Amino acid sequence: MSAGVEVLLGLVMLVGLVGVVVPILPGTLLIAGALLVWAIVDASAAGWGVFVAGAALMVGAGIIKYTWPGRRMRDAGVPNRSVMFGGLVGIVGFFVVPVVGLLLGFLLGTYAAEAARHRTHRDAWGSTVHATKAVGLSILVELFGALLAVGLWLGAVLFV
Repeated sequence: MSAGVEVLLGLVMLVGLVGVVVPILPGTLLIAGALLVWAIVDASAAGWGVFVAGAALMVGAGIIKYTWPGRRMRDAGVPNRSVMFGGLVGIVGFFVVPVVGLLLGFLLGTYAAEAARHRTHRDAWGSTVHATKAVGLSILVELFGALLAVGLWLGAVLFV
């Protein structure tokens, strides 16, 4: 395989890793697509093994991403609707104040939903902190799976 194709696919995977952290791009889909293209072009058992293992790592991280933080929020008493409202306000915030507006909007939206539910600042802020930690945890879990998949690919490119 040519080095140019591998560099291009590596750049796509790098953009995918950024997309995991800054949820504007479908990060894991970009990485999975790049792994698939590499496996097709490489046309070897090792290439297909890296694709299958990388995809399995990202699917496993995706399952953990949605179950583990959700359970922590449920245990803390934070309803999903507050997080969804925070996400919607975060999307609006992203366009009002580029990049940082996503985080600010999420915090503001989650706090507003929880303030309406709890009626006290202390309880609303506590729920907002729990929701923010859960979202951060889900991003870290997805990033870990994506990094493992990209690391597996990089190891195969360098050593196989």
